Amino acid sequence: MVNFDFHAPTHVIFGKDTEKLVGKETAKYGKKALVHFGGGSVKRSGLLDRVIASLQEAGVEVVTLGGVQPNPRLSLVREGIALCKKEGVEVVLAVGGGSTIDSSKAIAVGVKYDGDVWDFHGGDKNGNKPTVTDRLPLGVVLTIPAAGSEMSNSCVITNEDGMLKRGSSGNGNRPDFAIMNPVLTYTLPAYQTACGATDILAHMMERYFTPEKHVDLTDRLLEAGMQTLIKNAPIALAHPEDYGSRAEIMWVSSLAHNDMLSCGRVSDFSSHQIEHELSARYDVAHGAGLAVIFPAWMKYVYKKDVMRFAQFAVRVWGCSMDFENPEFTALEGIGRMEKFFQSIGMPIRLPELGIDDKYLREMADKCKKSNGDGTQGKFTALNSDDIYEIYKLAL
Repeated sequence: MVNFDFHAPTHVIFGKDTEKLVGKETAKYGKKALVHFGGGSVKRSGLLDRVIASLQEAGVEVVTLGGVQPNPRLSLVREGIALCKKEGVEVVLAVGGGSTIDSSKAIAVGVKYDGDVWDFHGGDKNGNKPTVTDRLPLGVVLTIPAAGSEMSNSCVITNEDGMLKRGSSGNGNRPDFAIMNPVLTYTLPAYQTACGATDILAHMMERYFTPEKHVDLTDRLLEAGMQTLIKNAPIALAHPEDYGSRAEIMWVSSLAHNDMLSCGRVSDFSSHQIEHELSARYDVAHGAGLAVIFPAWMKYVYKKDVMRFAQFAVRVWGCSMDFENPEFTALEGIGRMEKFFQSIGMPIRLPELGIDDKYLREMADKCKKSNGDGTQGKFTALNSDDIYEIYKLAL
């Protein structure tokens, strides 16, 4: 187990009707709020009106900015920063899912930064990025459990200039509070629910496949989280207003990415980086892209530690352990995972997303290489040729 420094300061307010508390909670941080949101769903549901009414009742003046898209855009972030500075906004409130929260994070950081907010994502020519040392207070009303951004230290933004999708990480990105009412997820389309479930599962698998030994406790916690998601996602899809399953999914989404399950481990986020190139180039749903990329990554790297993949197959997917041929067990687990993705309506091959081999090499070369030697990944280091082969396995 490696040394770790765990800090998750977000105040979570979870349960039915908790959005009614948003005004009271926001007022603790400022008297003028930017309410940031995406498209029409928060308007059609009446949630946006309820949030604004709660803020106003608490004496918080409201400035609004909508228009967040999946794979949130840098241009809207810059617009939000300018708006906050012009209006004297004191606190940012995200009403939505991961894209809205990430856009809000970047706005909150950018208002307090003298340079260009993209510095935190793109870095300099050597990949060096500034650390978030100051930002506006930030709150969340969560409507889509998926990215875990409501408690995470990460923020991912897409720069339209080159369609670069890049992340920023650090405790300064963690929201001050998150209001989480599972009832708000009842109206999510099935595809969006499934994409969210896939993203949640990916966050746990990226922590599970570690080169670090002696991580038994977090292994078991991750296995429990994955089994919880696997059990409850089909229930939520079949019965959208089943509060129990929606609540389980919402809470495991937060725990999957608030870093508690990373403690003592070395995580590998190669699959996320490889998928980022897909969603940047083709604007596909992030979860759908992960359903395609993760199995391909597994098939490419499993021989690095066959027994860990066999353990995953047995403990998470209920496979029988073949002690004479653990590779068979490992591959069976990958196969069961693919069948799960298919059962919830996710693609498992690139052509299902309308993607052919045209840009595979370009995406492999562009994929972020976070290791100092120009490779990506901690479970096993991947260069551009490796990433290209993973893309090909996904065809």
